[in-house]
Amino acid sequence: MTDLRIADCRITPIAFYDPPLLNNGGCHQPFALRSVIEVETEDGVIGLGESYGTRSLIDAVAALAPDLRGMAVTDLNGLWARARTRVQGGMPGYTGDERLLPRVVSAVEVAMWDALGKATGQRVVDLLGGQVRETVPFSAYLFYKFAGHAGQPADDWGEVLSPERLVDEARRFIETHGFRAIKLKAGILPPEEEVAGLEALRAAFPEAPLRIDPNGGWHVHTALDLLPRLEGLVEYLEDPTVGIDGNAVIQARTDVPLATNMYVVAQSHLPPNMAQDAFRVILSDHHYWGGLKASRDLAEICRIWGLGLSMHSNSHLGISLAAMTHLAAATPNLTYDCDTHYPWQVDEVVEGGRFEFRDGSLSVPEGPGLGVTLDRDALARLHQNYLDCGYTHRDDESEMQKHQPGWRFQRPRY
Repeated sequence: MTDLRIADCRITPIAFYDPPLLNNGGCHQPFALRSVIEVETEDGVIGLGESYGTRSLIDAVAALAPDLRGMAVTDLNGLWARARTRVQGGMPGYTGDERLLPRVVSAVEVAMWDALGKATGQRVVDLLGGQVRETVPFSAYLFYKFAGHAGQPADDWGEVLSPERLVDEARRFIETHGFRAIKLKAGILPPEEEVAGLEALRAAFPEAPLRIDPNGGWHVHTALDLLPRLEGLVEYLEDPTVGIDGNAVIQARTDVPLATNMYVVAQSHLPPNMAQDAFRVILSDHHYWGGLKASRDLAEICRIWGLGLSMHSNSHLGISLAAMTHLAAATPNLTYDCDTHYPWQVDEVVEGGRFEFRDGSLSVPEGPGLGVTLDRDALARLHQNYLDCGYTHRDDESEMQKHQPGWRFQRPRY
């Protein structure tokens, strides 16, 4: 059998084009930052992972890498133990200063699963317990957006700031990818206008499950005032206001389940959430829960407590999408279609080009491990993008100020 001990761990920061998508935190920069992680065994098997491209995470993975040499790729407990002694502090993130430890562990852990699968001829979905669904459904992830980045021509999508253009955006997603469910990123325009956008989507797509995500951008009283229009319209309401306490007030006033990827993002958040019945749907993300094993543990907690479960995403490429698909295919209690930013991206870092959605779903990639192989030429090109763009962390507020001078991040805003 191939030697399953780690000889090296490498991380390469990359950057790829991102449209001017709007959210409560501001506007996406022209380039999204990610990183590609390679875990190589002593026999030369290379496992792949993908994570954030924030400088603090890149530095932390690089610092941890020497400690992993000689460790078995199956030793997840050893990974956590070594990371706890090496990784401290946080990283700047969308919801504030985010814990760095689980994000570093996840970046390496996915690559370890991939290496194990490739070394043993098994798919990650089978290593995680076996495939329980043939395909994994994803949702159309709609954003309000500017026509183009500041000082640049309009992109292929154009401006989307009205219900009519939102419907056009959704129609393009559905016709191109076959998505069934529709999610709207909100917290940007006055809430009444965003709900009007949802109502226009309902008129255009009567059978589509709808959801809206203000990213904590609404005050409690605003969300309560909007509940009569949202009830019967959305399958869930995601992070309408700030914190577990505030959202518990809203959940107590409606049967519409509240979902979160902002305020229940670690195991320590689960007991207070359950005590207050704040969120009834958890949108997991293996990148910040600590990897695939931690996400399967979370799924079991959700099953026991009767919580709904789905997956959150960020701007990502094929390695992350493959990991999400394997994980979702091995998770019996996946309640809702998963999120993905993938249709907004145009680049790819794996051989064979971009993944293709069929009827809004993906099949588990064929082949051992994650079923993807690194495209070295693409990696070099996207790494050069990283070196050239000058970004070291995500900063939606500064990007928004290029369009609207004086704009300031505020949560809640409305």
